[in-house]
Amino acid sequence: MITKQGFSEWSLGSSIEKGIASLGWEKATWIQFEAIPAARTGRNIIGQARTGSGKTGAFGIPVIERCEPNGSLQALVLAPTRELASQVRDEFDDIQGDKGLTIISVYGGTDVDKQAKKLDAGVDIIVGTPGRVMDMSKRGHIDLASPAHFILDEADRMLDMGFMPDIMWVIERLTNRKQTMLFSATFPQEILDAANEFMPEHLHVSSGEFELDVPDIEQYAVRIGRANKLWALGRILTQSDEGQTIVFCNTKRMVDMLVERLAKHRFTATGLHGDMPQNKRERIVNEFKDEGFEVIIATDVAARGLDVDNVSIVVNYDLPDDLDSYVHRIGRTGRIGRKGEAWSFVTRNDIPTVNKLRSSLGMDIVDCEVPELPDSVSRDPVRQVDDWSEVADVFGMVPFNLNINSDSGISKQELVEHTMSLVKMPELALGDLKFSAAGCILEVHASKAAYVRDALGGSTLSGVALEISL
Repeated sequence: MITKQGFSEWSLGSSIEKGIASLGWEKATWIQFEAIPAARTGRNIIGQARTGSGKTGAFGIPVIERCEPNGSLQALVLAPTRELASQVRDEFDDIQGDKGLTIISVYGGTDVDKQAKKLDAGVDIIVGTPGRVMDMSKRGHIDLASPAHFILDEADRMLDMGFMPDIMWVIERLTNRKQTMLFSATFPQEILDAANEFMPEHLHVSSGEFELDVPDIEQYAVRIGRANKLWALGRILTQSDEGQTIVFCNTKRMVDMLVERLAKHRFTATGLHGDMPQNKRERIVNEFKDEGFEVIIATDVAARGLDVDNVSIVVNYDLPDDLDSYVHRIGRTGRIGRKGEAWSFVTRNDIPTVNKLRSSLGMDIVDCEVPELPDSVSRDPVRQVDDWSEVADVFGMVPFNLNINSDSGISKQELVEHTMSLVKMPELALGDLKFSAAGCILEVHASKAAYVRDALGGSTLSGVALEISL
């Protein structure tokens, strides 16, 4: 992470400086350097920053500085998910140090009466999801006419999740609003139109190209079929001996299946997805943050707000369909200047997505093989299997190379008869047979590919010991 300036040069006050020091932050990230000085003067801010850029500090530091611990609501932050609301709340608590502000998170899936008691007891800052904030306001537990500072975090996700009507309902009732800050990784036209409507005068700041390049994350693409993803994951988990790992899957079903499959191979992993009860999800996230376990398997929705400094490896077990999700996922590692690795398992159907990541976002994603086992490990924890469907063409034919060429004196008919004598199969299971000066390509149907490989390899034809490979 490229940084510009130390926080101590801003004279933020002893409480906040202690809080920042406890987080290990030494210098401001680019988005913090651009946003904080203007936000401290009360300016309205539109900030464009991707995950892992330090954006919570960019709006949190100036808001906490301007709030006082008096039990009246002074700032409201809206976030798209319960997990992100909790994460922002926790980071606010860390940033404030010993200032004494009462900061609570408000979201669905928790007891309404318990939340109401906390709100009624007095609160300085609320971090919540739009629906629950709206509900608690209607019940009379949140006075939206009170806060002077309003922050909308991950606005693009809000739009995707259909929250904009609820957000506008809240904004219309913020009659004492003096400052508005809106942060988002991308800015669809709908977001820009809404921003111009409720904050016509604002400063636009951006982390710019520095965050798009994701310089502190080494990105690797492993070309592999679905049948061997578990084998490849076993290699990566065996190789990793420092830090924690997050493995992303596209579906809740895949999360549960992967946790179960890893357990059969003596790997301990914990799943995290939206179908789990909220209290269980919170317990898992908190335990992971406290380094209670090393590996978590998660969907995108569940991992929103899962910001853990000690994550050294992210694995895309399933490659996401959209570019923003990829950036969000790999941003779980390489946090605030730390190094990280992002491994993506790429089937042949995923190749266009990887190419788009490289061309559209300038991602430096290196094609590589599955990592070797460390010297201390004698065998793979998960056995590699033949995955003929991944290498077969649309007709199910698998191409093999043979160490004979057009000058070997061996005819096509001889090779076909030799193959048929070794493997009992219909002749239709053999496809094209091409000789050239460089060698021979023999196509075999996937259903018989393993038999042909094992039978031809090491056999002798016209005095030639045959060698066969994909």
